[in-house]
Amino acid sequence: MQVESTRMFRVKAVADMLDVSVNTIYRAVETGELNALKIGKALRIPGAALNAYLSQCAEPVDAQVLSDQVASVADAGTAQDAAITSEVSR
Repeated sequence: MQVESTRMFRVKAVADMLDVSVNTIYRAVETGELNALKIGKALRIPGAALNAYLSQCAEPVDAQVLSDQVASVADAGTAQDAAITSEVSR
């Protein structure tokens, strides 16, 4: 995801774009992970800073790890279904 580098964004707009809470964005600014500018009392995030943050945060998902997690959840659901069926049969 790339945004226009010359544009300035409100904290809420960035949070909505990334589907995270506003607090997550404020925390990233406080820790220095995401650069922001204070204009009067308003905090604005430059598009270039947002692009840098996104490239820094991006973690590729390992398909095998994801597959293993899905299989684990499916196995747990199957075991629960079997236990419920066993209880109902009694």
